[in-house]
Amino acid sequence: MAETSKDPGTGVESAETEPRATGYSWYVLGVLVVVYILNFIDRQIVSILAVDIKADLRLTDADMGFLGGAAFAVFYALFGIPLGRLADNWNRVKLLSIGLALWSTMTALSGFARNQVTLTFARMGVGVGEATASPTAYSLISDYFPKRQKATALAIYSSGLYLGGGVSLFIGASIVEAWNRTWPNGGPMGLVGWHGAFLAVGIPGLLVALWVATLREPARGAMDGVASHSLPHPFREFFRDLSTIVPPFTLFGAAQRGTTALAVNIGFAAAIAAFAWWMIRLTGNFPQWSAVGLGYYAVFSWASTLRARDPATFRLIWGTPAFICTTLGYGLVSLAAYALAFWSPPYAELVLKLPKQELAFILGANGALAGFVGVILGGRIADALRARNPAGRILTIIFGVVAPIIPIWIGYTTESSFIFYAMNFLAGMFGAAALGAAAATTQDLVLPRMRGTATAAFFLGTTLVGLSFGPYMVGQISDLAGTMVNGKPVGDLRTGILSLIGVAPIALALLIYAYRTVPQAEATIAERAASAAA
Repeated sequence: MAETSKDPGTGVESAETEPRATGYSWYVLGVLVVVYILNFIDRQIVSILAVDIKADLRLTDADMGFLGGAAFAVFYALFGIPLGRLADNWNRVKLLSIGLALWSTMTALSGFARNQVTLTFARMGVGVGEATASPTAYSLISDYFPKRQKATALAIYSSGLYLGGGVSLFIGASIVEAWNRTWPNGGPMGLVGWHGAFLAVGIPGLLVALWVATLREPARGAMDGVASHSLPHPFREFFRDLSTIVPPFTLFGAAQRGTTALAVNIGFAAAIAAFAWWMIRLTGNFPQWSAVGLGYYAVFSWASTLRARDPATFRLIWGTPAFICTTLGYGLVSLAAYALAFWSPPYAELVLKLPKQELAFILGANGALAGFVGVILGGRIADALRARNPAGRILTIIFGVVAPIIPIWIGYTTESSFIFYAMNFLAGMFGAAALGAAAATTQDLVLPRMRGTATAAFFLGTTLVGLSFGPYMVGQISDLAGTMVNGKPVGDLRTGILSLIGVAPIALALLIYAYRTVPQAEATIAERAASAAA
């Protein structure tokens, strides 16, 4: 007699020997892709606006790298921690719709920024709102799709990253040109083209938030056959988690765990502060290193608290080398990907002297197509490799490290626009292949009730490693390698972008270790969780 299972979308039982995705599952996935497209339009539009913002606000390449990276990434990563836990314990559909409304509002408010400080605060707000997206989406997808289709579903969801990033270039360039043509001396309230672009992409998200709110919330663990219970007071836990990452409340939380915990927390804070101060003296960039220092201290405080409150979750995430190496290895892939996504339009405009409209259209289409093809094929290949080898998905991530090296070198040393565009396409497609594999691997290394938290931890790697440092590293090296022209600093973006190749050996070493340890880690999830909680 066939076993019965419940459709997570409708709750209706069907005679099936194993769970399966329904038509409603695919509908939900489609809505989530739209949300992710908006997510990356709002996140990446600053790239095509970089040259205009830099000139208008009189910023350096390092300043722009901060605005395109750490100003957003640190707050995205940090608020992803308590919001990831909230996604594990509250209605994920409501949380996603609220987050979408918040980041859309903050994107629109970026359109009123008059200096680096106000634009920085707006980008921080975008980061907080967008921190709801992937923890909720990953958790929803895991409950709408069975394990055998998970990497494919996550890859399809992740295609929104590339579609949104590509569309943002075309939209941004078009709005800037139309706005400045209509109001060459500034439009209403003195707003210029890049202001108008932020307004135009932020406001529609409020309407999509209402659409998201109509989705149905699935049963947790439905596709895994594992009952998963939420905490009775999710917002009490949310504010407790929030207090673990916001200084000085972090000190009170550490003190509650004892004198030793407080001393360790203060010692780590002092070490991070000393490092940040040294880097500020070395680079002269206060916003970047103060934000990064805050981010890493907050993550340490949160992880320490998680260890005390939920030792099982801590053990399966922070105490699992396979999880850490997969996350950091992919984090370095994302470092190069975020840096290229941010700096390739300014590079084409400033170094190759290509028209903004042309480069926006071609790079946008290139990025969208390359990312979409790469992430979908990568997800399918990763699932196929996983069926033959428990660590097979790691091979796809390794490919995402090694394969882009030659296209990056050729693309950013040529003077030919055709070769530049072609190599950008290949580098983007190869790098994108790793995402679905990395995301699915980290989801498979934890229990269903931990997936939102695991997603937040995974995105710490892509943000505090990848996004915080990718755009900034290129900008800083560009400034250091640049020259002075008519008393103004002119960066060397070519040298800055080529420096990305240097992170490949580190990523490769981490992923080779992950390849060797993932099978055992996945096979012992329940035992290790039980022993940690005992």
